[in-house]
Amino acid sequence: MRRLIALALLLFTLPSAPARAEGEPAGVFDYYVLSLSWSPTWCALEGDARRSPQCDAAADFGWVLHGLWPQYHRGWPSYCRTTHAPPSRAMTAAMADIMGTPGLAWYQWKKHGVCAGLPAADYYALARRAFEAVKKPQVFRRLDKPVTLPATLVEEAFLKENRGLEPDMLTITCKAGRIQEARLCLSRVLDPVPCGRDVVRDCTLGDALFDPIR
Repeated sequence: MRRLIALALLLFTLPSAPARAEGEPAGVFDYYVLSLSWSPTWCALEGDARRSPQCDAAADFGWVLHGLWPQYHRGWPSYCRTTHAPPSRAMTAAMADIMGTPGLAWYQWKKHGVCAGLPAADYYALARRAFEAVKKPQVFRRLDKPVTLPATLVEEAFLKENRGLEPDMLTITCKAGRIQEARLCLSRVLDPVPCGRDVVRDCTLGDALFDPIR
């Protein structure tokens, strides 16, 4: 019995794992992360198995808007408390041309958009403006077969096309050995800004797979 009591006291005094941060007040953040996903990568890893319309050959998607994420200098808010109404189906459907599917537009609002402190229509308009302001390197649209390349080459292509963008304002991510996303850090008025240390975690692969647009 004494051993059981001692064990219980020990477990009670041990520090618990940090709780996942959710439900913060809306509108309280430091900058945005604009996440651009390379659609062929997402289709190869997930979308094809789901039979997503984003992956249809006729869709012709390259870089798509994954999301516009409110960010702290360290960490990020999610599922924030907001008084704004959720987007209508018409609003999410209208974002499919740059986000691939209405479902992604809805999910991004539910998890990240609510943290911007904006009405849904304004948040989507801001996300579209941020997406359209970034020049996507056209060289990747001209690929006709899969290639392997250094992730740094993708970063350099974005830096060359976008004046005012510096290496510490952009990161390229990989998943399963493939180029996954380009993530740009932006101010509340969408000017490029340095990313926090938890965002600038560049893919270091020198032979990342890059699939062509179908």
